[in-house]
Amino acid sequence: MQATVRELVDLSPELTELGARFTSAGFEAHLVGGSVRDALLSAATGGPSVPGDLDVTTDARPEQILELMRGWAGSTWNTGIAFGTVGAEVRGVRLEITTFRADRYDRESRNPEVAWGDSLVDDLARRDFTVNAMAVSLGPDRTVTDPFGGLGDLLARRLRTPARAVDSFADDPLRMLRAVRFVAQLGLTPDDEVVEAMTSLATELGRITPERVQVEFSKTLLQESPRAALELFVATGLADVVLPELPALRMEIDEHHQHKDVYTHSLTVLDQAIELEKADPEAESPDLVLRLAALLHDIGKPATRRHEPRGRVSFHHHEVVGAKLVRKRLTALRYSKDVVESVARLTFLHLRFHGYGRGEWTDSAVRRYVTDAGDLLPRLHKLVRSDSTTRNKKRAGALSATYDSLEARIVELSELEDLARVRPDLDGNAIMELLGIGPGREVGEAWAMLKDLRLERGPLSREDAEAELLAWWSTRSV
Repeated sequence: MQATVRELVDLSPELTELGARFTSAGFEAHLVGGSVRDALLSAATGGPSVPGDLDVTTDARPEQILELMRGWAGSTWNTGIAFGTVGAEVRGVRLEITTFRADRYDRESRNPEVAWGDSLVDDLARRDFTVNAMAVSLGPDRTVTDPFGGLGDLLARRLRTPARAVDSFADDPLRMLRAVRFVAQLGLTPDDEVVEAMTSLATELGRITPERVQVEFSKTLLQESPRAALELFVATGLADVVLPELPALRMEIDEHHQHKDVYTHSLTVLDQAIELEKADPEAESPDLVLRLAALLHDIGKPATRRHEPRGRVSFHHHEVVGAKLVRKRLTALRYSKDVVESVARLTFLHLRFHGYGRGEWTDSAVRRYVTDAGDLLPRLHKLVRSDSTTRNKKRAGALSATYDSLEARIVELSELEDLARVRPDLDGNAIMELLGIGPGREVGEAWAMLKDLRLERGPLSREDAEAELLAWWSTRSV
């Protein structure tokens, strides 16, 4: 396997040239971190391939790195130079070159006291996990350095830290979320020491900014199979700190009594939504909005749980409460406004289909379903279908067939009307001309009335639309 990493260096002329430049100047240079890890993983699928971005570590200081890049790199940037990192682009290949580090953490913030190091092994010792603490020399010997058994851990699909886990996570609590992500991204299993340290230090995650938490959580959610990682996120108490609405679902029995709890149901909905997402060639994949909605669609249930006669449990209006909670939590995690509003709207709409019965909805109700969903309709279709997690095959088949019929009606109506762009039959100019009024609140009210009429009755002729508008106006003038 070590030969695989050496082969990776030889596959990249840029790495070979970089190694020669640093060696001739009397410096060490080593490919390190995720680049080495991913090369080893790729060996199992046909041999090494050069990653898009390459991480290099060196004993050269930042100003010396910049000097060595001059005249060779197409461009350099020093946004990370305070932390010893120089960025460079060479013939389209991006490199990040970092001086050996020997940092110390104050354990009150994530900000290290930056200090340069002189030893590759010491630099590797301060990295987050053993699988990221391997290096291969870019010098002519191509020596592989693996002081903490990262290769063995990678082969065993094991997640460990080079130093004691409690020390590593106390130094930088974000590493605990990275551990969660690597469970999903790399299929690794954290050893007992790592899990115990995550559990005991979970509250330290509160030191991390919401933006950094959100980035790591989103990366986890966007992996191919995030369920095991999310279970670790909840089991260790990390979710209690940054997404408490998720573990709160564990004690909430759903109204169908088909699942141990709403938490398990929500993870299953996420699994099924991902499968539907992958199966749709026209869908965005991975789809952050759909996955957030699948995971969080029921977070309003704890606040709305009511015990009913004969041992039943209800969660009336949990979609309304859930939409509000989604807005609050995702805003606190610094998601974009578009993501927040999209996930909240899907949460609000996910139950509406259950009023469809066996097709009793009028055409007006179908129009409103499509209009309220807007451009989220394809995602709403996937969310609603994923929300059926009953083990009763007959019931599951009936729900699927009923939703098939709703989608068919949407298609039929769309062929007759432009459901995706429902507009009143008269625009603002026509309203003002017919009523003899100027711009203002009354034009908006008239427009809203005509849109509601359009949803209720479908397209109207211009004559009928004008007659309806004049009749409505006459009642306001009385």
